[in-house]
Amino acid sequence: MSLFKARDWWSTILGDKEEFDQGCLCLANVDNSGNGQDKIIVGSFMGYLRIFSPHPAKTGDGAQAEDLLLEVDLRDPVLQVEVGKFVSGTEMLHLAVLHSRKLCVYSVSGTLGNVEHGNQCQMKLMYEHNLQRTACNMTYGSFGGVKGRDLICIQSMDGMLMVFEQESYAFGRFLPGFLLPGPLAYSSRTDSFLTVSSCQQVESYKYQVLAFATDADKRQETEQQKLGSGKRLVVDWTLNIGEQALDICIVSFNQSASSVFVLGERNFFCLKDNGQIRFMKKLDWSPSCFLPYCSVSEGTINTLIGNHNNMLHIYQDVTLKWATQLPHIPVAVRVGCLQSRSTFCILCPVKPCSALSCRPIALSSYCALSTTLDCNCFYLNDLKGVIVTLSDDGHLQCSYLGTDPSLFQAPNVQSRELNYDELDVEMKELQKIIKDVNKSQGVWPMTEREDDLNVSVVVSPNFDSVSQATDVEVGTDLVPSVTVKVTLQNRVILQKAKLSVYVQPPLELTCDQFTFEFMTPDLTRTVSFSVYLKRSYTPSELEGNAVVSYSRPTDRNPDGIPRVIQCKFRLPLKLICLPGQPSKTASHKITIDTNKSPVSLLSLFPGFASQSDDDQVNVMGFHFLGGARITVLASKTSQRYRIQSEQFEDLWLITNELILRLQEYFEKQGVKDFACSFSGSIPLQEYFELIDHHFELRINGEKLEELLSERAVQFRAIQRRLLARFKDKTPAPLQHLDTLLDGTYKQVIALADAVEENQGNLFQSFTRLKSATHLVILLIALWQKLSADQVAILEAAFLPLQEDTQELGWEETVDAAISHLLKTCLSKSSKEQALNLNSQLNIPKDTSQLKKHITLLCDRLSKGGRLCLSTDAAAPQTMVMPGGCTTIPESDLEERSVEQDSTELFTNHRHLTAETPRPEVSPLQGVSE
Repeated sequence: MSLFKARDWWSTILGDKEEFDQGCLCLANVDNSGNGQDKIIVGSFMGYLRIFSPHPAKTGDGAQAEDLLLEVDLRDPVLQVEVGKFVSGTEMLHLAVLHSRKLCVYSVSGTLGNVEHGNQCQMKLMYEHNLQRTACNMTYGSFGGVKGRDLICIQSMDGMLMVFEQESYAFGRFLPGFLLPGPLAYSSRTDSFLTVSSCQQVESYKYQVLAFATDADKRQETEQQKLGSGKRLVVDWTLNIGEQALDICIVSFNQSASSVFVLGERNFFCLKDNGQIRFMKKLDWSPSCFLPYCSVSEGTINTLIGNHNNMLHIYQDVTLKWATQLPHIPVAVRVGCLQSRSTFCILCPVKPCSALSCRPIALSSYCALSTTLDCNCFYLNDLKGVIVTLSDDGHLQCSYLGTDPSLFQAPNVQSRELNYDELDVEMKELQKIIKDVNKSQGVWPMTEREDDLNVSVVVSPNFDSVSQATDVEVGTDLVPSVTVKVTLQNRVILQKAKLSVYVQPPLELTCDQFTFEFMTPDLTRTVSFSVYLKRSYTPSELEGNAVVSYSRPTDRNPDGIPRVIQCKFRLPLKLICLPGQPSKTASHKITIDTNKSPVSLLSLFPGFASQSDDDQVNVMGFHFLGGARITVLASKTSQRYRIQSEQFEDLWLITNELILRLQEYFEKQGVKDFACSFSGSIPLQEYFELIDHHFELRINGEKLEELLSERAVQFRAIQRRLLARFKDKTPAPLQHLDTLLDGTYKQVIALADAVEENQGNLFQSFTRLKSATHLVILLIALWQKLSADQVAILEAAFLPLQEDTQELGWEETVDAAISHLLKTCLSKSSKEQALNLNSQLNIPKDTSQLKKHITLLCDRLSKGGRLCLSTDAAAPQTMVMPGGCTTIPESDLEERSVEQDSTELFTNHRHLTAETPRPEVSPLQGVSE
């Protein structure tokens, strides 16, 4: 939106449903009047030709009957109108009208009106040329340096240039390599025709070359590449601009210098007359037309450029000098000298004239149109520099730039005394209402969006008969896939419903985006897709999420209110796991305690039983498709379950699946007081090893990217050196630059491969780290018997990111979240609460600070700290666990003492069991007292 709008001086609407283009507008003294005032000539594709001479009584008036000098129906579409010296024997101006198959030249004469209807024009046909080919556009000028007359060149749709020497046809030439016609212009200084071909390059052809080349009429149509006699048509120069051109124009300062202006689809070019680029300007919008002209007073070139945003920009070379808003999209723009009926005062907008009552024209525009004005008032009957624009639907407007003074004055506001006591009472009441609503409903208000759309997900219990897995990187021969069906049922009319499905990598979906239209209520839509394991490592979760975003239209908002609903689903364990042989030894073990008698593993995992012997009902082995092996042992008498594996992170999925299936089993039995617990030590050392490995990969990736950037800069520098050597007219030795270029290229390729490999390893490491994080959160929740809300806070702190990047990584994000918990709900004193966190997250130098904060978090939880997000719960913790606890440290020295004291609580042993002593047993015989 422009700050300034184009000031409407005169405007009109041409015809009814007529169409116009850039060649349909022309401004010239077509009737050769003695005052030299321009007339507006407009032709339409419907065949109508109109000539206007606007002179409104006051600015902004519409068209009057006397403004139209001539309106005639030519019965053929008007492609272009031009005014020049087209008749032999006279230097009077005549009107040339180009039709698709005909060129007509008319003489226009004016007649003074004796009544109020005003002046009139008469048009007489001087001569016409019937064209053998369909015309596209034309240009005119003094071809070959002739004096006192203008010749016309017409470009046909099949690439033929036809030259007419006024009443006679001169010759025709085909452009080489022609496909589609482009804009055409003539440069009088170089005596050349310029056009933009379909190859997106500006081409210049000398008139003398065209004149002496082979005649197009003598060439066979089937052999346009062969020349019978005469010289071959050779282009003078070409310049590739890389885009199609909308228009081309030549502007001359004087006889010694000229510039070629080309308006592209996204750029604006200024070329020298030899084809070299003088300057170019990248446009941020789509242009529709342009008009360059010389600024005599400043010695520069000004350009009017209209665009499809109803804007008109005025550039001085590449500098934007003015921007104004138009009421339409211009397809043609001209600048002319028109005659006004009354005297106007042209003045500076900041210094209005008090002597005159006429409406001032704030002509900052004349500065843009190369007319220098000061603040002194003077009178004009001739308006120079009026901008005339034409739209494709016939909106013709004469306007000027600048602003009108605003006469609006804001009314005085009646002041009243404020009762601050009443405002304080009202503020307290409103705060109380807001606090009550937040406590009862949470942050977001309750809505009925669940009633708008019902989403249900059904996971098939069986594998697909034909696996849908493609491009898998798993070592097994056949990777299974399972079908998931999502059903959507709407209650009301919904718009723009889009279903997005997400699963944890390396799980892959055959399709994850669906679009629906619910035009009537109570419609049911069902979509199906398959899920499979793509890569050879274990996902961090088997839970998927189906999210539907839609818009519900209302009476006030037809476009609809955007809403989102989601539905979670769980994939079967057998999708990524197979039955395996139990292992007697393992590096990592955890033991889960329950308050109910042990359950047979065959009843918990019926699909993973390799044999049904009674001796093996308490032992079961699992083999992940990625290669990991896990063993589960159930005690016969001690209500304990042990999970063991060679990799710490591989324990997570089986442990979580075991707890979920135990809960489902006892719910079916009607048992409501079933609970699991963990009495061992939290395996922080194993967890810290995964953190260090992930952080090391991040550091390596950063170093590799820096090294790759350095090699790329070196590679481009060598290329520039070689290019300079090759362009040099005097050959010089390369001094082994080619060898250096080849070696640098190989280094760039090797570093790019290393960066790509490191990114894959980092992604896999992040997935393993998430699995280990889930396991640590689960063990802390079982250890401290945390509620669901407290577990959600832990998950938000430890798992804030779905994707790990170099810009925002897991370590700094989790460190900031844990530091916030330690300084709020887990703080010991108000002094810690007052500490502010750094608002900018940067990659740390090492992970020592993060590991210290995680250890401190577990220590404070063990000493009675509780997680809560409310401000009331952020007070200093005073709860003390039975048996007494040491104080929460406030300094680094005290933290180190706590870390030393807590070594017994967080052991580094690989064997993680309950603290109560138990006799050693064979892993395959279960855990027994």
